[in-house]
Amino acid sequence: MDRVAFKMKLFPGFEQEYKKRHDEIWPELSALLKETGVSEYSIFLDEETNNLIGVLKVTDKALLDTLPAKALMQKWWAYMGDIMESNADNSPVSTPLKEVFYLP
Repeated sequence: MDRVAFKMKLFPGFEQEYKKRHDEIWPELSALLKETGVSEYSIFLDEETNNLIGVLKVTDKALLDTLPAKALMQKWWAYMGDIMESNADNSPVSTPLKEVFYLP
C-alpha cells in the first residue's frame, strides 16, 4: 500500500462550498475511487493560504494514472472547476508532495 500526498489551491471565499460538495460526494465517484484502489482519502484546508492538501492510500500508484480518462472523473473536475485552480482540461492544478517523515 502506497501513500500519496498532493497540494491544490481553493479560490478565496469558497471554503464552505468546497466542503459542501465533498460532504455530498457522488456515490458513483466514491465507488470509482475505491475500484481504483484508493482508501483513507482525506483533504485538509490550510485556511491561511487556501491550499488543499490531499492524502490517500492506494494499492497501486499506476492505477491513479487511469482516473483522468474516466468520464466520471472528468465530470467531477468540471463540477469543481469554478471554485479551485484548474487546468485547461478541468483537472485541478495539483502538485505532488514529497514524504519526509512517517510514523506508522
